[in-house]
Amino acid sequence: MTIAQNGKKIIMQSKKKWGLWGKKAPELHRASAKSNFSDEASIRDLIASQKNAAGKSLLEPDQIQSLTIGGDRLTVVLEITQNQLPIRQSIETHIREALRQNTAFADIQFLITAHKNSSSTPNPYAHKGELAGISKVKKIIAVASGKGGVGKSTTAVNLAVALSTHAQGLRVGILDCDIYGPSVPRMMGIQQKPVITANKKIIPLEKDGIKLMSMGFLVDPDAANIWRGPMVMGAVTQMLGDVEWGELDFLIVDMPPGTGDAQLTLSQRAPLAGAIIVSTPQDIALIDARKAIAMFRKINVPILGIIENMSYFDCPHCHGRSEIFAHGGARREAEKLGVPFLGEIPLDIKIRENCDAGKTVNSYYQSIAGKIISTNNVT
Repeated sequence: MTIAQNGKKIIMQSKKKWGLWGKKAPELHRASAKSNFSDEASIRDLIASQKNAAGKSLLEPDQIQSLTIGGDRLTVVLEITQNQLPIRQSIETHIREALRQNTAFADIQFLITAHKNSSSTPNPYAHKGELAGISKVKKIIAVASGKGGVGKSTTAVNLAVALSTHAQGLRVGILDCDIYGPSVPRMMGIQQKPVITANKKIIPLEKDGIKLMSMGFLVDPDAANIWRGPMVMGAVTQMLGDVEWGELDFLIVDMPPGTGDAQLTLSQRAPLAGAIIVSTPQDIALIDARKAIAMFRKINVPILGIIENMSYFDCPHCHGRSEIFAHGGARREAEKLGVPFLGEIPLDIKIRENCDAGKTVNSYYQSIAGKIISTNNVT
């Protein structure tokens, strides 16, 4: 029998036993079906289409927070409601099985959080209810910037101290939400760890009558916090709700730079009185300051004003003035955007020395504190 004749015989036997396409046909068809669910959009649709025994959707589309595809690994981040917590495992099992049957991923991982309140018409920017820890705080103010390195943390700490030393004797706290680069412990000159009560509440540390909370009190100062969005959101929520802030006139929140998860979480979980934007005068910083203002406006947080930091430099030797980063850019931007201009802070070596040594405050911040008090009508 020739090779051709032998091949023809094998093909005919395959057709007789397995049909026209041979034994491998079902596997090829299954592989083709799985290839239809290989990109993020199709996988998201697959998860959103899953229903429970009653025929109702397991999840709303916006509860699928993110999908990360890396080779043969798929990581699914879901955000369930408090009402879904008792059936968390069954939700994961159902979706995992659907993914196993319809995708070719060998490793499927889940990260499930429960920060969302159930709602028939979810709004991604909606306020999600007040947390117990901040129920006695009169005014919560976010100090933010569009980018790092403009002196946001320096401004937040010195502004808080200026408020606390005002003639009215206000009760003030500082919440350091800069998860990746907490500066408050160093600037306030305190490094001890806070006490955690039997009911899992955190007692904030105090320095000069100011209550303090920072991730820097809880982690090794040299450790890098390599956290994804849900972990950042959880940390911000815990520092708001699980800290016994007590009665405060002002809680100043030092935000991380940018416009991300921490900012959105804070706006959803805390009734913000407003945001203060810190920028240096040059155009490259003002571009990002503009983005920060646009973000807070989008989530309905009032802009209390812009501060121009590193506005100029007065030489202590020749007493000449140098405008190293230009000058007046933040004032012009405030006028352009229709928001208050709160003041200028110079590039002063004393501010840097005091912050590094854990000492505050400088007189530059007193006038800004007075404007904040008058704007917010705290008595």
